[in-house]
Amino acid sequence: MTLKGLDDLDRHILFTLQRDARHASSKEIAERRDVSASTVRKRIARLEEKGIISGYRAEVDYGRAGYQLRVQIVCSAPVTERERQADRALEVAGVVSIREIAAGANNLLVSVVAEDDDDLTRIARELTELGLDVSDEQLIRGEQFNPFAGFGGDGTAESEREKRADAQ
Repeated sequence: MTLKGLDDLDRHILFTLQRDARHASSKEIAERRDVSASTVRKRIARLEEKGIISGYRAEVDYGRAGYQLRVQIVCSAPVTERERQADRALEVAGVVSIREIAAGANNLLVSVVAEDDDDLTRIARELTELGLDVSDEQLIRGEQFNPFAGFGGDGTAESEREKRADAQ
């Protein structure tokens, strides 16, 4: 199922869940779209079954949790080994996500959290021991998210920040 295979209700559900899944109830979504809450629950279940909704995650403030360093480590892996290396790198304590880049030498972006410089050095060393070539480390100051505008809303960052502020 692609965006073309989704109807307006599916797109509205996806947009609402991306914006704030924790506070989005089936009843509220149903009322906005003039359908029953059970219809919304069935649609969510179908979107999950089809793999369009692949999970729900908590947004963590790592600094407040004691991890003062958030770093993106840029790595290279042979294309034939990239996926396997990414899976192995996820097992390193402190690695929180990995993005595989389709082409180019720097084809893995490894996001890590660390308590201090020694912890960051350990993570980089363990990635190198896995066979990854570490080419750069970038300190992340902040990160912001926005729901995909193709699912609903006007998609502007300003309107999404306002909606998130209203939800809090």
